[in-house]
Amino acid sequence: MPQTVHVVDDDASFRTAIERRLKKAGYEVATYPSAQHLLDRLPDDHEPGCILLDVQMPGLSGPELQNCLSKLNSTLPIVFLTGHADTRTTVQTIKAGADDFLTKPVSSEDLLKAIERALACHEASRNRRNRLDVTRGRIAAFTPRERQVFELIVRGKINKQIAHELGTTERTVKAHRQQVMEKAEVQSLAELVSIAEHLGVLASAAKAGDSG
Repeated sequence: MPQTVHVVDDDASFRTAIERRLKKAGYEVATYPSAQHLLDRLPDDHEPGCILLDVQMPGLSGPELQNCLSKLNSTLPIVFLTGHADTRTTVQTIKAGADDFLTKPVSSEDLLKAIERALACHEASRNRRNRLDVTRGRIAAFTPRERQVFELIVRGKINKQIAHELGTTERTVKAHRQQVMEKAEVQSLAELVSIAEHLGVLASAAKAGDSG
C-alpha cells in the first residue's frame, strides 16, 4: 500500500519543491495550501501516511490544526517543518504528540529520516489498533455468562470462587472457561489476562469493585 505524505504549507513554491523531493523518494504526496483545506479533505488515517505541517499560516496555525485533528481522533503522525522555530512552540507541539519538529531549510536526509520514523510509528499503531479490533470482536462473541466468567478469571478467581459468586457449579464454570479460552483464541491464563489489560477490562473491573 502506498505511503502518503500530506504537506500543509501556505508557500506554493515550497509545496512544489517538497512534493518533487518526496515523490523522488517514492512517496505519494498530497498538498494543501492551508490547514482548513486539509480539514475539508480529511485524510483516512487507516491508510499509511503522515502530515508534514507548517507552523505559521493564515487562518488556522499548525498547532491549531494539530489540536483539531486530535479532537477528531486522527492517528496520522505529524512532523512540523517551520522557518520560525521557537522553543515554546516546539515543546508545545511535541507534548501534544507531534513526532518531530524540523527547521527550514532542512536537508533531504533529515527530512526523509523524520518521515520514515513517523510512518513506522503510524504503521505500528495501525497494527496495534487492528489487533485490538480483532480481539474486541472475539470478546463481543461471549455470551453474558461467559463475559462474567472471563472478568472473574482475569481478576484471579479460581473456578470454586467463580461458581460461588455466580451461584452455579464448578463443572459449569469449567465449561464456560473452556468456551472463553476457545472464543478468545488463547492457550493460557496469561494470554487472557494480557487481553483484558489491553482492552481495559481489568481497570473497569477494579473501578466497579471500588464503587461497590
